[in-house]
Amino acid sequence: MVEIVANLHMHTPYSDGAKFHREIAADAARAGLDAIIVTDHNVWVNGIDGYHSGVLVLTGEEVHDVRRLPQCNHCLIYNAGDEMSVFAGNPQMLIDETNKRGGLAFFAHPFERASPLSDDYMAIPWQDWQVRNNAGIEIWNTMTEFKARLWSWPAAALYAFLPSLVIFGPFAQTLKKWDALLAEGRRVVAIGNSDAHGAVFHLGPIRRTVLPYEYLFGCVNTHLLIDRPLSSDVTRDKAMIFDALRNGRCFVGYDRAGDTRGFSFNAKSGAVRATMGEELRRAGAVTFSIQLPARGRIRLLRNGETFAAANGKALELTTVEPGVYRVEVKRVFRGWLRGWIYSNPIYVR
Repeated sequence: MVEIVANLHMHTPYSDGAKFHREIAADAARAGLDAIIVTDHNVWVNGIDGYHSGVLVLTGEEVHDVRRLPQCNHCLIYNAGDEMSVFAGNPQMLIDETNKRGGLAFFAHPFERASPLSDDYMAIPWQDWQVRNNAGIEIWNTMTEFKARLWSWPAAALYAFLPSLVIFGPFAQTLKKWDALLAEGRRVVAIGNSDAHGAVFHLGPIRRTVLPYEYLFGCVNTHLLIDRPLSSDVTRDKAMIFDALRNGRCFVGYDRAGDTRGFSFNAKSGAVRATMGEELRRAGAVTFSIQLPARGRIRLLRNGETFAAANGKALELTTVEPGVYRVEVKRVFRGWLRGWIYSNPIYVR
């Protein structure tokens, strides 16, 4: 399989972003991304899909019910090929109609913490957890984490210039909920994104773009495993990306703390092999292999609990226990231990 790096959540002036698609693509190219999906609020911008600055640009939508206050239930819609905001008032119908069209629905920033500094920094969590058949959830959103750290104006001024100080990893509550959904037997794919807007920060004489697109594209991304290298065939490449997303052949990486390209998480049992997002039917014992591009603190989890841990660039383990296995890796960056890599599960039966 071929690894590509994508960011799947951002905005343009069609909703509340600062740059249009081609400008964002140029920023993504400078950051080393292979693909992006633009997800404006409650508007599907048709006719954009294609390669710009060497980056595959696709369009989705971030849907929510504008009449529901306070705001909640933002849902990232991919590959529906239609305007889906008409179903915003009923989250289950939104997901069902997305699935009918062959699309994918991901709960955006499912847990959030408000900042007291402005109503613009309100918490916008997912609330209707009884909804089913979504493809997955966004476990790490850089803007969500940044907003949660803005507890005072001095802190905001500092972090506007040094945002990497406040990026530590997915909220524990989010990971706990993800594990709970997996424990129910559901296939819930995890993704991580920028939620880039290119917003300008104002504080007295200070005027600064906080978390520019290019900067954010060097932070939290979703790394996808696709069947073949990307080409100029937009239809084929688009299908490979959404197939990888649908099946969970991906991991979340904080690339500013160290390039996460080259991470692998595989399992084998006899002649049967599996990677992230896949099911492995045991033919005896199962051997897990975890490989990192650099040293980190590795944790292999089974059913949400630590099963094995190691420091270094690799972990190999043999077991006979069935379960849902996933990997978390942390490493020291800017003096603190921070989240680095979060894999999707291998389902061992």
